[in-house]
Amino acid sequence: MALSRAGDDFCFVHAADLHLDTPFKGISETAPHVGAALREASLEAFDSLVDLCLSRGAAFLVLAGDLYDGPERGLRAQLRLLDGLRRLSDAGIATFIVHGNHDPVEEGWSAVQTWPNLVHVFGHEAVEAVPVERDGHVLATIQGISYGRREVTENLALRFVRRAGEGLQVAVLHCNVAGAPDGHAPYSPCTLEDLRGVGLDYWALGHVHSRSVLSGSPGGSQSWVVYPGNLQARSPKPSELGEKGATVVEVRAGRVASLEAVPCDRVRFVPLDLDVSTLEAVIDVRSQLAEAAAEALEQAGGRSLVIRARLVGRSPAHEELRRDGVLGDLLASLRDDAGTSTPFVWWDRIEDVCLPSLDVEQLRHGDDFAAELMAVADELSDRGIGEDELAEILGKVPRELARLAAGLLEEPEASAVLVEQSVLAALDRLEVSS
Repeated sequence: MALSRAGDDFCFVHAADLHLDTPFKGISETAPHVGAALREASLEAFDSLVDLCLSRGAAFLVLAGDLYDGPERGLRAQLRLLDGLRRLSDAGIATFIVHGNHDPVEEGWSAVQTWPNLVHVFGHEAVEAVPVERDGHVLATIQGISYGRREVTENLALRFVRRAGEGLQVAVLHCNVAGAPDGHAPYSPCTLEDLRGVGLDYWALGHVHSRSVLSGSPGGSQSWVVYPGNLQARSPKPSELGEKGATVVEVRAGRVASLEAVPCDRVRFVPLDLDVSTLEAVIDVRSQLAEAAAEALEQAGGRSLVIRARLVGRSPAHEELRRDGVLGDLLASLRDDAGTSTPFVWWDRIEDVCLPSLDVEQLRHGDDFAAELMAVADELSDRGIGEDELAEILGKVPRELARLAAGLLEEPEASAVLVEQSVLAALDRLEVSS
């Protein structure tokens, strides 16, 4: 891979999947103030992205598709985007844009007739290459191609080639790489080998909402292949959970030296598992949920939270939680406490998957599968087990017990505590599957 001069040290910012002005219909109908905050969050996250580029003195910004949530492209979102890109252009920071499946070039309405001088929007008919120059020589060459229509099934990566000349070579593409997380729709499907085979330095990808570095290492010879994830989460789906933002790419002596994930989100979707094993009553469960939410809010750096909670473990509160209407009232009570202040905590859902407490002594004196499991556990706790005895013990118990207890029995020095925890975990699995 070509090297540029040692003085060509710079950074650029890679972002994708802005989905500006996402409506958040489900939450908006339940809590209008939360829906309004979420809709504003996508725009505020973009403002944070612009501020990030300015504060880092980025040489350029690449936006790898899905700037808007759909063909409707609200005027408010378009004006916010235009204003931010104008701020960057006025500061000498170029922006390179491709459109993806949510905002294809030939679908939807655009109110923007003229972009600022340093903004380049790649067309959809062919891959274009645009140089970024500083002090008379090329820092980088940016290649890209947009979607013309939503349904793009062609492997667009195969249209890219390494260009002759100096500087870092960056490709901007909205695509689905085989093996990438989240199971997104296979628009412009390709493989990691397709991307590496082109020989470019950095693939700035969009489409997958989880941040993922599929290829590349400092000082390595392979192309960097990076999904930065979306800028602002849109739902409690697994791919939307946790910190969201952009990737700052540091370039030293013509090579990618490091990546830094920088949060830009304003509202964060957070999963919360509460172990209710030691909690006696629903009131205790409520108190612990509120305490956990307060701690999460403190750690969120001024961001609001949307929480989806699960109650897990074996609890004396199990029977109360299963009474008609109790879980709904618990959710409503927590929402009432949240109020409308900012930053806020919004309780999206509480799922109860906890189990009733166990009477271990009663289980020991039974004549069923659980009693046999307890017998094996007691034997391990009392005297331990050596490797020579493992097959013999497994042969004495049902096949299902062997499968559930295998992880424990493979550890000859298992402590009594470990035995007890493993047995309870096995019993939990039995009850869930029954």
